[in-house]
Amino acid sequence: MTQDTKPNFDVDKIKSKKNAKVAIKKLSDVIHHYNYRYYVLDSPVITDSEYDNLLLQLQALEERYPDLKKTTSPTQQVGGEPREELGLVTHPIPMVSLKTVYDEAVVRSFDETCQSELGLSEVEYVAELKFDGLAVELVYENGNLIVASTRGDGTTGENVTANIRTIKEVPLVLMSHEDMPPPDSLVVRGEVYMSYARFNELNKKREEEGESRFANPRNAAAGSIRQLDSTVTAKRTLQIFLYGVAEASGYSFKTQWEALHTLPKWGFKVNTAQARICKGIDDTLDYHREVDEKRDDLPYEIDGVVFKVNSIADQERLGMRARDPRWAIAYKFKARQATTQLLDITVQVGRTGRLTPVAELATVNIGGVEVSRASLHNFSEIERKDIRIGDTVVVERAGDVIPQVAGPIEAKRTGSENVFKMPKSCPICGGKVSITSDKRLATCMNSSCPAQIRRSITHFVARGGMNIEGFGHKRVEQIIDAGLITSFASIYFLTVDKLSGLERFGERSAQGLVDEIAKSKDQPFHRLLFGLGIPLVGSQTAKVLAREFGSMEKLMEVQLLELLKVDTIGPEVAQSIVQFFADENVRNTISELALAGLTMTAEKESSTEQTFSGMTFVFTGTLTKLNRNEAASLVEKMGGKSSSSVSKKTTYVIAGLGAGSKLKKAQQLGVTVLTEDEFAELVKTLG
Repeated sequence: MTQDTKPNFDVDKIKSKKNAKVAIKKLSDVIHHYNYRYYVLDSPVITDSEYDNLLLQLQALEERYPDLKKTTSPTQQVGGEPREELGLVTHPIPMVSLKTVYDEAVVRSFDETCQSELGLSEVEYVAELKFDGLAVELVYENGNLIVASTRGDGTTGENVTANIRTIKEVPLVLMSHEDMPPPDSLVVRGEVYMSYARFNELNKKREEEGESRFANPRNAAAGSIRQLDSTVTAKRTLQIFLYGVAEASGYSFKTQWEALHTLPKWGFKVNTAQARICKGIDDTLDYHREVDEKRDDLPYEIDGVVFKVNSIADQERLGMRARDPRWAIAYKFKARQATTQLLDITVQVGRTGRLTPVAELATVNIGGVEVSRASLHNFSEIERKDIRIGDTVVVERAGDVIPQVAGPIEAKRTGSENVFKMPKSCPICGGKVSITSDKRLATCMNSSCPAQIRRSITHFVARGGMNIEGFGHKRVEQIIDAGLITSFASIYFLTVDKLSGLERFGERSAQGLVDEIAKSKDQPFHRLLFGLGIPLVGSQTAKVLAREFGSMEKLMEVQLLELLKVDTIGPEVAQSIVQFFADENVRNTISELALAGLTMTAEKESSTEQTFSGMTFVFTGTLTKLNRNEAASLVEKMGGKSSSSVSKKTTYVIAGLGAGSKLKKAQQLGVTVLTEDEFAELVKTLG
């Protein structure tokens, strides 16, 4: 049977499991092929009714023999059972973002750096559209989609596998193209997006059903891919473009252009029609101008163009920064603008008590998106720009996404405009507001403010804090509204009896949440510090504080000068920490948490933790016993450094299955190469 031959089985006549298995295999293969023709090549070879008939045959057989239904079946692309919460996935290789610029001079500077460091008079780039969607990673093993995740923090993302499976453009099983079989292990990255047409349809439907509209296609796509119920995602008609290969065992691409043109051979949709090889920076900038002129004619939203050094070898020579590659840059378009009237200025209160002014606008369409609210950033900005209530203002979508007020049109003032007055009390609780001398930061000083409590608890239980599985923001809202929690400590006194009376809380799910809450008591001290929401203290600073001071008791009494002796803590952060722990409400909260049994001291570092001090490790290929992040964490725990690029300063390269260019570079530089087993032995010996 050829791939374009339509199989037709009389399902009622298939009586044996053996025959059903054969039929299911043939139907699955041919439906995957038709999906590829329709969604990737845009070249269907059968009618919709014929396709639907094949899918119905497959569904009927799988219902009769449920143990023959595989996760890679085409029937799984219509959505599965609702899940309690999105899990977490560690990326095999960190999923960094690109450096974003808006100025042509910065792009030229980027090119000059590339020329200088590569010793070239002209660099060849690949220019690609910068889609305004949600970045995702897809992992395939032996040709089957195993896991899909969002970027998250670059190291760990949300597990969205069930939802990604609903996107018809995503191959559940890789295709084999002539003499180019798919790799045994493949990690690819792309952008999930929603077309303008589907976005407008979705918003129209939501309005008819009394639901709020999505602000823009990106928000709609991001919200859809994070649904707990994949049947909801399936109805949203998401799409995807793939743009990169992170790992491909057995393959070593010479250029980005080659990688882009190989992906469709394995069944992926790639926007090669809009990509271009550019010789030198002038060519790339011409491409940017061309795309800027035609972007309104595209069926999807883009917010710029990405330039990547085409040669993979040159990419590796340029290497990485901490957060982004040095061989690529995202040149965004200038923000779209429109004028409208500023009707009012309201004030929002965040989880740390920060007051943020928000512009309430007469609704205006900016680049196809209805905008009625926009950020004013802080009170200093309002004064600096002399923005008044009643002004005609210029509103722009920064990065084509976040609306903000650029400034007033003073020539259109009538004299009826009102100067905005900064609030002296919190608009939520009436508490005292503290304002810095430069008016850039205004804070509600009442730590019991309802607005702060709601957002603070969400922050406290989240992944970076106490990491309580199954306690997402919707459940936090539900439990707060039910009056069951009013503080951090009250979380630890929730019971199955209290929870099981709430909607969508059966005894089993209530018990599960109570168990997860109990487990969180053993989270390390630095997570508690981050979860407390100390202003200006992020997760890394929380780790520094835990390491330097060791206990909550010492940290609560720390003086400003002691904090300033810590290298990574500046005056503003130090002042924020001292003020935070001076608050009597904070001290009472900490006492309650201590009574609840939370960890209040940092683990003592073992004597083996510095045995890799001064050493740099690079992991490449597929590791079978540890994933890369676990291996990197182990190195860092023992005092070493994990890097993504090989140089003369690299101490060891650990080569897993399918190791490619990094292994070759290590051999060229004379860097010691270890197998995964040899690395394990090194850890054991030095540990």
